[in-house]
Amino acid sequence: MKELSIVIREVGREKKDILYSILFGFLAGITAVGLFASSGYLISKAALMPPLYALTVMIALLKLFGLARAVSRYGERYFSHRATFTILSNLRVNFFERLEPLAPGIFQKYRSGDLLARIVGDVESLQNFFLRVYYPPIVLIIVFLSTIVFTSFFSIYIALVLVLGLLLTALVIPAVFAYSQRRIDHTVRERRGELSTEVTELLYGFRELKLYQRLEEKERMLISSSEDYIQEQERDGVQSMFNQSINTAASLMISWVVLALGAYLVIGGQLNGLFLAMLVMISLTVFENATPMAAFPGHLEESRRASNRLYSVVKEEPVITQEPKIDLPQTEALSVDFREAAYRFENEGRNVIDGVTLHLPAGSKTAIVGPSGSGKSTLLMLMLKVLHAKSGKVLLANHSIQNIEAEAIWQKSNVVLQENHFFYGTIRDNLEMARDGLSDEDLKSVLVKVRMSHFSLEDEVFEKGENLSGGEKQRLAIARALLKGERLWVLDEPTSSIDALTERFIYDELFKQAVDDTVILVSHRLTGLEAMDQIVVMEDGRIVENGSFNELMAKKGYFFEMKQIEKSVFG
Repeated sequence: MKELSIVIREVGREKKDILYSILFGFLAGITAVGLFASSGYLISKAALMPPLYALTVMIALLKLFGLARAVSRYGERYFSHRATFTILSNLRVNFFERLEPLAPGIFQKYRSGDLLARIVGDVESLQNFFLRVYYPPIVLIIVFLSTIVFTSFFSIYIALVLVLGLLLTALVIPAVFAYSQRRIDHTVRERRGELSTEVTELLYGFRELKLYQRLEEKERMLISSSEDYIQEQERDGVQSMFNQSINTAASLMISWVVLALGAYLVIGGQLNGLFLAMLVMISLTVFENATPMAAFPGHLEESRRASNRLYSVVKEEPVITQEPKIDLPQTEALSVDFREAAYRFENEGRNVIDGVTLHLPAGSKTAIVGPSGSGKSTLLMLMLKVLHAKSGKVLLANHSIQNIEAEAIWQKSNVVLQENHFFYGTIRDNLEMARDGLSDEDLKSVLVKVRMSHFSLEDEVFEKGENLSGGEKQRLAIARALLKGERLWVLDEPTSSIDALTERFIYDELFKQAVDDTVILVSHRLTGLEAMDQIVVMEDGRIVENGSFNELMAKKGYFFEMKQIEKSVFG
């Protein structure tokens, strides 16, 4: 219920609309009771042939109740829906604020389709919390209590029957069906998440599925997930209708009891027969508000499950220290230190980074090499505070990164990763992300530095850069880093898809600009590392060798063997 308390807190922010919703809901309910009660009384009174003016007054009262009911119902719908839309907006903002600090590593725990189902579907499910769970029971109780007090002036026995009817239709019957509904609702949400995951994977992997001729198999899995979801939805609908039918039947039985008891009291002289029709009409009307309570447990459980699925994504709190935040130097190159740093991914038994200690002086040029899976990229993610070390320390400019805002680290870094995102738009749009105030000359100049001068600034870029080759994407990412021009360079396989000649040209331009900056380069290629101040060799999350190119070659250790293998393969 902790997650649902977050939703309740967001609902409570809309106090004004909540108050108006309850007020107009009560007026709509009580005027409906008054409308039908006066109708029943008018029918009985008319049978006695009263004076015309008495009927005229009763008819006018009926019209007043009818008008008041319509206006009140409109007011209730208006304010309750306005509150719902505002609450959903607040929930989305609240969830995003919690998600944003965790976003870089969130895909390690959740598949994208499941995340989409939670963020979209579960938030939409919460719209029923206010409309079906939060304020309707309050309106129901107030209307019922008011009606019971009014009825008690005519017959205390009928008032007691209405009390028993309230307990039966608002508490007993909903509680009986709550357990079975809970299991069905849980299954529906799980099936929805599975369907969303299958759809997302089909769209993302369509090309590979076609190439490996597995599209039909994936489509069958998608159809199976869709059928399972539809089947569970149908079960949920049937169960909800059954619950509501039982509740409706119970409320009608209560009205029959009121009629029978009222007739008995009239015969016994304990009730004026003039009021019998009025009391029966009251019982029929007041239970109209109780009938939807059959769906109350389902909506409550749906809201609870939706809030739990939604906020379980962001239950991990960002690392927060009580120490004051440190401001990084504005114009100086930054040093980087790892001290016994260790990290493992969620639910994995081994450390991806295992006790790494490393010093990268300010202004130094460092290459990190090693086989795939040795932890090179993860080391960079720890330094950028995208991931958080499970033990040990990471220092930037001699300050623990726990005391530095992640945004401050990113602001001071020129980052080129193995996979870089490109937004739908133009070359200009994707370059201007680097920083503000860039002129056309700046943009054209950087395209020359990465050998993309054949592109114009207005050339279109598709979503995720689908119309660019792998090498063009990497060159565009390097261009953004060159334009940003900060003093810490973090380069993770930046030229793996670029030919050797273009690579050498780009590196010449990059190191010319970064001559006094701190450069950290992750690479599988061992050529061109002679100019680096130090080379760090990693394997299985550990540093196995560290030194300059000449020192490592003289040792004839792990790096030397890698270099010899590369020579034998590539000549």
